[in-house]
Amino acid sequence: MGTDGVKKVCIVGASGKLGQYLVRHALERGYEVVGVCRERSVPKLAAFEGRITVVPGPTNDPEVIRRAVEGCDGVLTVLVPWGVRQYASGTAQAVLDHARPGARLVFSCGWHITRDGRDTYSWMFRAGVRIAAWLGKLVRYVEIDDQVEACRRVFASDTRWTVVRGSTLEEGESQGLPVWSRHVGDPVLASDLTRRVDFALFMVAALTDDALVREAPAIVGRLTPSALAHAFGEHV
Repeated sequence: MGTDGVKKVCIVGASGKLGQYLVRHALERGYEVVGVCRERSVPKLAAFEGRITVVPGPTNDPEVIRRAVEGCDGVLTVLVPWGVRQYASGTAQAVLDHARPGARLVFSCGWHITRDGRDTYSWMFRAGVRIAAWLGKLVRYVEIDDQVEACRRVFASDTRWTVVRGSTLEEGESQGLPVWSRHVGDPVLASDLTRRVDFALFMVAALTDDALVREAPAIVGRLTPSALAHAFGEHV
């Protein structure tokens, strides 16, 4: 799908930090934007009043998603594993079920998601994920395993999906489009740091990048040491 193929996009999880950057990038590209967020989070989108359409409601509610994605050429989904009620997998499934045939579907997740089992993680990373998963479930705040299930459903679908796997995120001015690799553990990703604004930029750019259809790119900031070393053909 070329640039002219995307006119209207839905952003699922628009009120969060990443979601608001997605809204800004989409508006800058001239897209008509529909944002979905929980009703109590609608005030967070006040800065975009009059420029986007907001559909309030739980993002794992199929009816909310059905109304929001109607007529959209692309759907950008922030897969947040809130609570212990399969929020991420429910959101992903609703998007997969209700987005129009042929729409570009771009999802966000972390490096802990693996598509083919060929990613290489340090013991510290693996331990951190296990601890976060255990603590999150203990306090019923997040369910990391459900984000894994959400991505499994996306990978198994026959839609035009991309799953963008983000490294550690930081705030700051844009450094440009992040670089990516198919597998965590590749030297170019060693810096493990991306500006949140650029994570959003990569997701929006993926809408019109056919090379990313049915890919799960792991990204890192364009100006990080590992990315620069890769650009200049050095070893890290």
